Amino acid sequence: MPPSSDGPRLALRILDPHQHFWDLDRNYHPWLCDPEPIPFRYGDYSPLRRTYMPEDYRRDAAGFEIVGTVHCEAEWNPADPVGETRWLEEVSHSHGLPSACIAQAWLDRADAAETLAAQAASPLVRGIRHKPRSASSPSDSRRGEPGSMDDPVWRRGYAILAQHGLSFDLQTPWWHLEAAAELARDFPATQIIINHTGLPSDRSAEGLAAWRSGLERVADHPNVALKISGLGRLGLPWTVEANGPVIRDAIAIFGVERCMFASNFPVDRLCGSFGEIFGGFAAATADRTEADRTRLFHDNAVRIYRLLSKGISA
Repeated sequence: MPPSSDGPRLALRILDPHQHFWDLDRNYHPWLCDPEPIPFRYGDYSPLRRTYMPEDYRRDAAGFEIVGTVHCEAEWNPADPVGETRWLEEVSHSHGLPSACIAQAWLDRADAAETLAAQAASPLVRGIRHKPRSASSPSDSRRGEPGSMDDPVWRRGYAILAQHGLSFDLQTPWWHLEAAAELARDFPATQIIINHTGLPSDRSAEGLAAWRSGLERVADHPNVALKISGLGRLGLPWTVEANGPVIRDAIAIFGVERCMFASNFPVDRLCGSFGEIFGGFAAATADRTEADRTRLFHDNAVRIYRLLSKGISA
């Protein structure tokens, strides 16, 4: 296919395993609706403070063959985590997207068991995301903090996932991946999907070496997969020159069978267009076989998120 101004188009089907929708006229997302912004790794996120629905996503992804998406919880009102799932069921029925969702549940809350049971009852839900407590830098990282992956209360909630056959989407910086490796070891029946490539924001030689070490530690466990996404950097455009080495290192560490490419749209639109990002994924893997690229862009997401039942073929 001919290239476009925002990156090459792909002759590949895409199952996008990480994207978000929100209707700010109807629903409450504190980080998007409250007047005071939160600290955000991409800096000013005011362009995200508008409704983003399937028609907006399809416009952003125009020219690509999107066969389905997985919606990841979008920091919906924490007082009503199941409300987001009910709303997404309506959206999926009306618009054909998302194909599945990763729902919100607060694993260290007293109502964790009730919430997980309610989320698991939805045919749209494949897993849960609850961001465990994390430190802002490696030097501030401490094991055993309340709300962390070491916290016994948090782990009691996590243990319930296996009872419902739910996977777990883990968003945490690479300096907490040692704790993630122990979580994977202690709960081998629960599939973990690390979000946003382990957040390699420090691109110094030392920072990347530490990031690779963290990925290697958690990749030792076969029940862990990796979403390659969220590679934007504060104030810098998304380029394959900057992100290609990170993409190739991630695939080398996890293996092509456990990686998948994701847009993180609309959030990553702050640093690049859909074409620039997916064109960058394609350029970074140009030396891979067609079978490998099909796994990265489509098949692994279908398998890991158990989407055959949605009529999406592997």
